[in-house]
Amino acid sequence: MDAYVLVLYYSRTGSVARLARQIAMGCEKGGMPARLRTVPPVAPVTETAAPPVPEDGAPYCTMADLAGCSALALGSPTRFGNMAAPLKYFIDQSSDEWMSGSLIGKPAAVFTSTSSLHGGQESTLLTMMMPLLHHGMLITGIPYSEAGLIQTTTGGSPYGASHMAGTDNNTELSDTETALARALGERLARTALQLARP
Repeated sequence: MDAYVLVLYYSRTGSVARLARQIAMGCEKGGMPARLRTVPPVAPVTETAAPPVPEDGAPYCTMADLAGCSALALGSPTRFGNMAAPLKYFIDQSSDEWMSGSLIGKPAAVFTSTSSLHGGQESTLLTMMMPLLHHGMLITGIPYSEAGLIQTTTGGSPYGASHMAGTDNNTELSDTETALARALGERLARTALQLARP
């Protein structure tokens, strides 16, 4: 099976999807193709929340996509300092992968978007790491050798890529946010390639 970085995200307004595309571009620059995947929304009542295939954007992720990846970038909007329920629901179904150890030793990274600068970006990034650590994944962040971490006045954290979308959720990615997202993707891909060497 060909190696790839799984860029798995949930995006309700499009901000996280924009970050995901930049991370995917960084993965390609780092020498590994990216596989963009999303998850369907969840419903508060027992009903079908979405069609089996999304009307646009990335396809829905399968557990086979997750188990077969060489690296994982996991992205979500912030919900009270944590990942959104649809992504958490998907991750909660990955116990077979945990039991088989299919993700052990693979590198992972996280990314998020919030409406405000202090809307819980870092706590979301940190809490998103927890299930990945339980899977035995190796967390990669963004080192301070990336000048954007010092210069940013919007998103960007050593814990992962982030974006400040504004209260209308349509603020474009800043140049710094874009650069940091691409740097994270490139680092993730390069790490996966290094780990794959005999």
